[in-house]
Amino acid sequence: MDYKEIISVSLILFSVIDVPGNIPVVISLKDQGKKIEPEKATLAAGIIMILFLFFGERLLGLFGVDVQSFAIAGAILLFVIGAEMILNVTIIKEEKAVGSATVFPIAFPLIAGAGTLTTILSLRAEYDTLNIGLGIAINLIAVYIMLRSAGWLKKLIGPSGVVILRKIFGIILLAISIKLFKSNWGI
Repeated sequence: MDYKEIISVSLILFSVIDVPGNIPVVISLKDQGKKIEPEKATLAAGIIMILFLFFGERLLGLFGVDVQSFAIAGAILLFVIGAEMILNVTIIKEEKAVGSATVFPIAFPLIAGAGTLTTILSLRAEYDTLNIGLGIAINLIAVYIMLRSAGWLKKLIGPSGVVILRKIFGIILLAISIKLFKSNWGI
């Protein structure tokens, strides 16, 4: 166990999962009357991430997809999501969740989406699996706290704060997507 690695992995995953940037999405879903169960959403996202940590490459291999191609696809998706956040447009039509938004879209793809899963696979090349697992656990705690306190945070930062957060984290997502694209394209 290397504390420096755990901190690095945690910070990388935190920026990709974008816990603060997801606050506006969670608030919006709650405003639409969608039921969000923080415990179930956190558990579902955690299971997806851990399974992908151990079996992601094999799963992609079943479809004949290499990690770099998956990473580039994830980078493009992150770019589009970031652009949506900054430009306040809808490019990707959201599936209508039936009643609950706990698993879809919160756990997947909001928390454990293509960017997160690609990042987990990329981290395996550089970091110890145990340290990645601990970094995932630390981020799941942050996710749980965010989901539990979304209503309180909405009151605290107000509508303007939500918009500002969305724009800032949209730019961060764009930067992450470009970095992910460049490192997997070989630029």
